[in-house]
Amino acid sequence: MTEGEARFRRAFPGIALTIFLSAVDQTIVATALPAIAADMGGIERTSWILVAYLVAATCAAPVFGQLGDAFGRKPLLYVALAIFTAGCLACALATSLPMLVGARIVQGFGGGALLTMAQALIGEAIPPRERGRYQAWIAGSFSFASAFGPVAGGYATQLFGWRFVFVMLLPVAAACALLSLRLERVPAVRRGVRFRFDWAGLVLFIVAVASALVALDRGRRLDPALLPMAAGLALLAVAATLLLLRVERAVQDPLLPLAVFTEPSIARSYLLSACVVGAQVGLISFLPVWLQTVRGMAIGPSGLMLLSLSLGGASGAMFAGRMVAKSGHAMRWPTIFLPIGCLVWAVLAVAADSLPLAALPPMLVVAAFCSGTSYPIVQVTAQAAAGKERLGAASAGVAFSRNIGAATGTALVAAAVFAALSLIGTGTAPAFQRLVAEGPAFLATLGPGAAAALRAELAEAFRMLFVTAAVLTAIAAVLAWRVPLRRF
Repeated sequence: MTEGEARFRRAFPGIALTIFLSAVDQTIVATALPAIAADMGGIERTSWILVAYLVAATCAAPVFGQLGDAFGRKPLLYVALAIFTAGCLACALATSLPMLVGARIVQGFGGGALLTMAQALIGEAIPPRERGRYQAWIAGSFSFASAFGPVAGGYATQLFGWRFVFVMLLPVAAACALLSLRLERVPAVRRGVRFRFDWAGLVLFIVAVASALVALDRGRRLDPALLPMAAGLALLAVAATLLLLRVERAVQDPLLPLAVFTEPSIARSYLLSACVVGAQVGLISFLPVWLQTVRGMAIGPSGLMLLSLSLGGASGAMFAGRMVAKSGHAMRWPTIFLPIGCLVWAVLAVAADSLPLAALPPMLVVAAFCSGTSYPIVQVTAQAAAGKERLGAASAGVAFSRNIGAATGTALVAAAVFAALSLIGTGTAPAFQRLVAEGPAFLATLGPGAAAALRAELAEAFRMLFVTAAVLTAIAAVLAWRVPLRRF
């Protein structure tokens, strides 16, 4: 056994479980959204339960990446676990939708920090070429957790109620804390160097991200009364972004290290990751709703269907990681497989509502396998291009790109689906909300003809779920082809 293998085996249990916890929490509420909407009202607003988490996780990535370089990553891992646990408790005790969204912000900040710290801890222990093989295990953990979340959330909601979804994460967080004791404490990269946190950059970054996503949420409703607000928020997002870039060039310790982002291999890898994860999380967030409302599946089985995404994503990550370790070629694999994934999503956009349910899992496995080939490649490419001195910033950038992609992808899917519902007819969106809140009992009140017509309208609107995934995957395929660093 090599020294690298020994260090990896010592660190892997704690890091893998930490990544599992962070990833599963992004999607575990997806199958519980209809139950939350029935309890608190407003299916069109419940997407913010997902988006709030992802926005907070996006903001946490650069913050903890910078703090990890300055103070060491193991201590910051425990801070992240404490924040995450507090968020879980607040979610379980929430009595209103705004309170739940606020609690998800706390939870998301802790979850984003966990993902950033875990990825950097692997990066500082393993050489770049070997990193692909080990990152494949980590990416497999992430992929499995992302698809396992809706399954666990679906059955937990069905058996114990939606609040149990958050309670069940508490013992997992405690196990992460115990296993992390095995991690080797590595001195901070910038030990002894004076550090100034970039508060101005953090505020501008939060304003830019939050304004852009709220503008997208307002714009997707196609309500003329909301369009001025959407336009104003979009302008605010642009202004905050421009001012953020100016501030980051001037400060000593920037929140967003622009030198890392301007490296072509790193920048294109980040964009690739954002597109792939955006497609995946957008699908995971809304596929259970499609299965329950259009295909008539129960909560638990609708989440179980998503295990196909877990199997495919983990298999793709393992395949790509092993091929990098064996051949040194990295971007070759997503360049080959992402176009195939795009084709599968395009076929589902056309025919998903008429396919037998038994045909869906194999197609989801193939599409997820193709996306999974990019998971370890993005991580090792960014870290190799950045070098050891900027390892924390590069790892934070990967987590940042995944979180911003997940938040944007979820918002884009919500915007596309609800905009389509609004365009189909004035009565379709209210009927959809009642169907989510009341379940099959609502269809029984409509009569066979009206129920069939409603399902057909919903099937037409939910085509945008697969169209959005196909478009994002196509963009990722182009970016994979354009990354300069292709071999280690």
